[in-house]
Amino acid sequence: MDHHKQTTLFSVINAGNALEEKLSGELERIGLSMAKYGALCTLAAAEEPLPLSVCARQMTCVKSNITQLMDRLEKDELIERIPDPKDRRSVRAKITEKGAQLQKTGDEICALLEAELAQTLSAIDHKSFRETLHKIQ
Repeated sequence: MDHHKQTTLFSVINAGNALEEKLSGELERIGLSMAKYGALCTLAAAEEPLPLSVCARQMTCVKSNITQLMDRLEKDELIERIPDPKDRRSVRAKITEKGAQLQKTGDEICALLEAELAQTLSAIDHKSFRETLHKIQ
């Protein structure tokens, strides 16, 4: 691999890491980790309380991790577990009002960072940039 391609690769990786660190730091200021925010977004987008297995699948997270994550969210009163009406052995996670408010604040943080990024990238075509990034994933 020639040096230029390698430099581009590391520049993209470093930029992604810097953005993740910035977002993570801003979310931590309001008491959320990236994982907690992701879980709240999943639950906020759902029309109804979700079984933990669905949360795990949508978040690409193993079941033991989703249980621990939901424990932490429940302790913070951001979600509540409710019995599954279709399966007595199962529980569903439901976002609380407090959780929904915090999730909205997280969305506002993301929107601000996105606007900041758009400003930084204003000299380039955003549509083709997004498409290019999507191809990498």
